[in-house]
Amino acid sequence: MRLENPELAAFQDQAIPQGTRLAGAAALAHEFSIAAPLRRLSCVADQHVSGSRRQKGAWTVFDKRYWPGETLADHLGFILKHEDADFLVLKRIFAAAPQAAIEEMVRAAPTALHVRRAWFLYETMTGRTLDVEDAPRAAAIDLLDPKAYFTGKPRLSKRHRIRDNLLGTGRFNPIIRRTDALERILALDLAARARDTVSRTGSHLVARAASFLLLADSRASFQIEGERPPRNRLERWGRAVLQAGKNRLTLDEIIRLQGVLIEDTRFVRAGLRPDGVFLGDRDHVGDPLPEFIGARAQDLDDLMTHMLEANDRMRDDGLDPVLQAAATAFAFVYVHPFEDGNGRLHRCLIHHVLAERTFTPPGMVFPVSSVMLARIDDYRTTLQAHSGPLMPFIEWRPTADRNVEVLNDTADLYRYFDCTEAAEFLYACVRRTVEDDLPREIDYLHRHDRAIQRIMETVEMPDRLAENLVLFIRQNKGRLSKKRCEDEFRELRDDEVASIERIVADAFDGFDDAPGELASTPAGD
Repeated sequence: MRLENPELAAFQDQAIPQGTRLAGAAALAHEFSIAAPLRRLSCVADQHVSGSRRQKGAWTVFDKRYWPGETLADHLGFILKHEDADFLVLKRIFAAAPQAAIEEMVRAAPTALHVRRAWFLYETMTGRTLDVEDAPRAAAIDLLDPKAYFTGKPRLSKRHRIRDNLLGTGRFNPIIRRTDALERILALDLAARARDTVSRTGSHLVARAASFLLLADSRASFQIEGERPPRNRLERWGRAVLQAGKNRLTLDEIIRLQGVLIEDTRFVRAGLRPDGVFLGDRDHVGDPLPEFIGARAQDLDDLMTHMLEANDRMRDDGLDPVLQAAATAFAFVYVHPFEDGNGRLHRCLIHHVLAERTFTPPGMVFPVSSVMLARIDDYRTTLQAHSGPLMPFIEWRPTADRNVEVLNDTADLYRYFDCTEAAEFLYACVRRTVEDDLPREIDYLHRHDRAIQRIMETVEMPDRLAENLVLFIRQNKGRLSKKRCEDEFRELRDDEVASIERIVADAFDGFDDAPGELASTPAGD
């Protein structure tokens, strides 16, 4: 099948470099009017390009010798040889291309590496079986290059002579590229560092640190959503987070967690939502101005089923736990399956995977939400980097109840996604919790306990009063305020107050009170 490949000035709102022609995914997306964002655009120059390829804005400009040819098979080969994997675009190309043209390509070169990969993906992603014989006997090849992507354990497809090493399945698959940032952070072995920190600390102190970190994570997770719930609701949600990893991750388990999060269900339907959902503002009459639209309600059951299958495969194949957590948790929030609670459940799924895979020490919760709150702009950018480009390809209209109704088939927009940036962001958050927050919390408790002990040696008083003294002195920059001295601590002499202030100063000398960092607070705060 020959492509028209006319001369164009622009493609998907991007000016095409002069003296070039669309190649690969861009060429096929134009040919078949593909409704999907191309995050990486390729074109081939009419002249030679220094270094074989160069970047020009959104475009990778290839040297003229890379021109693939004029046919569908030529440009599919270019995609699989020279472009990053983009399963959403491939699925849309396969759905639009004539099946006979794909069959012709396979019959012409059934042992070619790129042909076997395209053939396997076509049948796996579309569910159609091509009218071609099985591949002739040949050495099996990996579907994805393990040097370029994080991959699963290979499963041989004898028909295609392909080792399927996807992270997920043909029905739901994240892609995580092997970037320098991820390779560097993996080499740190953060799980071992966390275990080492905990092993050098007494069990009682570890338990207290875990309690404070859990509370901090719970509080931050609500604050990200703009809520400040009462302490009892925080503790209830914290207990649910602490159960992470103890039950197999299923849809029923996620719905159970939603029930823990949302006690009053009079105005919120539990389980998969029956209607559309969007995030964004409203206009002056209350109609939606969406920045993000979740998957259609009729697609949710299928999407969640295959999302959980992908999670199981990543777990069983031994993918790095943080990478698995990123793929599963961000997949969940992109689908947005519930009417309410999606953001907090998305962060809870991170804890589930890290606990189930024993990345976090037993009984410990890394305060990932606290780091996300401190880096809220980066967090939102990471979410929008995926959802933003999808919006032009979602057709919708406002409903009578001021919701959104999606008018086109959008399921594939949520099945296939590049999770690389999300994985880098999550790993950076985990790194801070392991290298900074956990040891800092333990250090704080050491200093706090030392101050309490010395205060009790100076003046006999209940533990609660001694803890309040430490808190009030630290909050007031090393001094007990005049009001406190005249109120609950009026029995203390001036010399005793001065002595206690010196004790607190000595105990916390050199401790970093940087704003935004975790700091333990007494029970009842």
